[in-house]
Amino acid sequence: MTDKNDLPAMTFRLDRRQMLTGIAALGVLAGSRGALAQGPKKIVIPEGDFAPVPIAIPNFAAGTPGDTEVGVGVTQVITNNLKRSGLFAPIDQAAYIEKSINIDAPPNLNNWKSINAQALVMGRMTRQANGRVKAEFRLYDVNTGQQLAGNAYDTSAEYWRRIAHIISDQIYERMTGEKGYFDTRVVFVDESGSAERRVKRLALMDQDGANVRYLTRGADLVLTPRFSPSTQEITYMEFGQGDPRVYLLNIETGQREIVGNFPGMSFSPRFSPDGQRIIMSLQQGGNSNLFVMDLRSKSLTRLTDTPAIDTSPSYAPDGSQLCFESDRGGKPQIYVMAATGGPAQRISFGDGTYSTPVWSPRGDYIAFTKQGGGQFAIGIMKTDGSGERILTSGFHNEGPTFAPNGRVVMFFRDPGGNAGPSLFTIDVSGRNELKVPTPGFASDPAWSPLLS
Repeated sequence: MTDKNDLPAMTFRLDRRQMLTGIAALGVLAGSRGALAQGPKKIVIPEGDFAPVPIAIPNFAAGTPGDTEVGVGVTQVITNNLKRSGLFAPIDQAAYIEKSINIDAPPNLNNWKSINAQALVMGRMTRQANGRVKAEFRLYDVNTGQQLAGNAYDTSAEYWRRIAHIISDQIYERMTGEKGYFDTRVVFVDESGSAERRVKRLALMDQDGANVRYLTRGADLVLTPRFSPSTQEITYMEFGQGDPRVYLLNIETGQREIVGNFPGMSFSPRFSPDGQRIIMSLQQGGNSNLFVMDLRSKSLTRLTDTPAIDTSPSYAPDGSQLCFESDRGGKPQIYVMAATGGPAQRISFGDGTYSTPVWSPRGDYIAFTKQGGGQFAIGIMKTDGSGERILTSGFHNEGPTFAPNGRVVMFFRDPGGNAGPSLFTIDVSGRNELKVPTPGFASDPAWSPLLS
């Protein structure tokens, strides 16, 4: 087994089993098992108005001199994650009665009740003799005094931000009953330069906009990057010399390979849920059809055969069905069919046109771009087409992608002119629209699965 201390500092992704060693095996800290078994109330997330839960997150204590900065950094990342989710309202530290926190002692609940906190996070960061850091945290229900969660981690110092994301996920899951989405990354198209001479590069970042890393140099035009659901690979299109090509890129090693050389144009490659196939649209004459390629055998199977434009396919999470965009009815609409092909059922019937459908990882919704009346809207509908709901509308919204828990949608908005596109997130309830920080213009986001 590889010694965890020998992992290179430039490794960009680690499985939690690689990153968290030793004391992580202790699991829940002493005193929390009874609280977990009693099953405290979870946040109920309604579709209408919702008041975020007030939560206190004091700075993680410094276990040894010199750890104050990393403790504050972890606290800030957790605070920002929970605040940006829209479900939590971190309380300003200036309101705290207790300024010094001892994670080893039960909290004085009255001090936290008096500032209306409903939950309390306590933590500590300790530098160990070997240079690694020990991270500890506990989550309390202020009203009952129950310890809801607690854990300890041992990791290399450079991964402190991932520790903060993992802790954020545990808090989110313990209080909502849903998986978190903070320990994830987003691949997108970074855009720079004037509108007439725009340079587009593939870029990768943490879901909160940190740790941006460029995957291509911008010599050729890149479009529609998509994550594999099972490996740290992406597929994307590149317009270089000759016909556009579909590539696979391993983001850990930097190795890339051509999926295949196809006559004519290829569009919108996307992985199957098991990561073993890529589905795409191939143009033949004036129409385009859907094809799927087995990545092991490189065999290509045709799924549709119509005198129309079929494009933007996306699999259901169980791999049994797929949704796609087609103008076979006269204008672009969303259709659903079996993943093996066959008859397709139209599910979009509102005014305007529908495009870029993507199936939620939870299997409950399909997100889409809807155009009409000079507006570009991002919306969701149930997989049978019922319950259509517009999340946000304006000029020019496009390219939805789901967080791995299906709770949040990311998309890009391009106002046109000399301005460029930016990334935004919004909850599936239609609340909490936020801009995602990026170094420059950004488009075509795709959310990774959880890194664990």
